[in-house]
Amino acid sequence: MPKLRPVRSARARGVHAEDVRRLLQSLPRISQGRVHGHPSFLVNGEFFARFRDADTVLVLRLATIDDRDVLMQLDARVFFYTEHYRKYATVLIRLSEVSPALLREVVRESWRHVAGGPQKRTTLRQGRKRGRAAT
Repeated sequence: MPKLRPVRSARARGVHAEDVRRLLQSLPRISQGRVHGHPSFLVNGEFFARFRDADTVLVLRLATIDDRDVLMQLDARVFFYTEHYRKYATVLIRLSEVSPALLREVVRESWRHVAGGPQKRTTLRQGRKRGRAAT
């Protein structure tokens, strides 16, 4: 798995878009394509992630809307959504604010959901209820 470099060494927050691309491309069964006209990362042909706002924000598919709520409660500076995404299990991630470790965890959990199908779905809330982060 590629190492994500913090944007600022004084703070452990922020990652480079190129490092995020390498992280996404390192996951199994990832391909690149277009979804609704936007360059996107796909897992088994299904939408997984894409960049927006000049590559400063990552749009990431989650297992449930509840997972988005958990992430937003964890850190509202990092995780958010716009009105367009209100009804979708999708979160927007500010790359300048997210720590490399947290981004890796959230991307991996999202990948497990999309790649694994319904039988492998574990929400972030379920993982935290068991006393650990979903991995």
